[in-house]
Amino acid sequence: MNVFSFGSYFPAESPLHRLDPRAKLLLGCAYIVIALIASTPAALGALGAFTAACYLASSIPPGKALRSLAPLMLIVAVASVLNLFVIQDGAVIAEWGPIRITDGGVGRFLFVAARLTLMMLGMSLITMTTPTLDLTGALERLFSPLARFGFPAHELGMIMGIALRFMPQFASELVTVHRAQVSRGAGLAGSPVKGVRMLSSLTVPLFASAFRHAETLSAAMDARCYHGGAGRTRLHPLRLSARDGVAVLVIALLFACIFAVNALV
Repeated sequence: MNVFSFGSYFPAESPLHRLDPRAKLLLGCAYIVIALIASTPAALGALGAFTAACYLASSIPPGKALRSLAPLMLIVAVASVLNLFVIQDGAVIAEWGPIRITDGGVGRFLFVAARLTLMMLGMSLITMTTPTLDLTGALERLFSPLARFGFPAHELGMIMGIALRFMPQFASELVTVHRAQVSRGAGLAGSPVKGVRMLSSLTVPLFASAFRHAETLSAAMDARCYHGGAGRTRLHPLRLSARDGVAVLVIALLFACIFAVNALV
């Protein structure tokens, strides 16, 4: 859990933890839309201040919030670097043959990196303030109106819950396999070429362990006579409350603020 915190629930008593998981999923989607609408650095700054306030209200340590981004920063890096070389507006800063970097490309690079980072921080906040079973139940309830048309709402929620639980487990297994191979003298450090050559010593046992965990989970579900969502009940049914309405109002005010900043700046 110290290695991979995206998707890992952080127990605490905060207003965000007490929100209904259905409301958090819908508000998370609204947050993504707002992040895409923010088209100026000032708007992203306001969104960043709101995100920081949410993390302060959730009582999540800053270190855990930053670690939640570590496995996803490759996506941010690739998307940002593409903008760095594709955008050719403004004065030329550096040029190597057909490759040209301009101040417009640098500005777009920083803007896209900040936007994607904020989006991932917002979605990570949802998973860290909501238990996996609650997220599964929320997704199932949101898609339940489509179940009458044959949409597998319960199965989709179960798949998401299992995937969220396996992500930190997969990272933990990776660390365990890495330490085991190093203790046996595997040369996993050194040049990149040597690292790629030794990658199979990590991937083969890692995927073997993942398949073993999946088989164990399947056997456990069969032993408990799991047969889907038919007739299943919940010990704590999901109920919307006044605090969920306040959260909707806050997101609406955030949308109005971002829209106003875009128009004025």
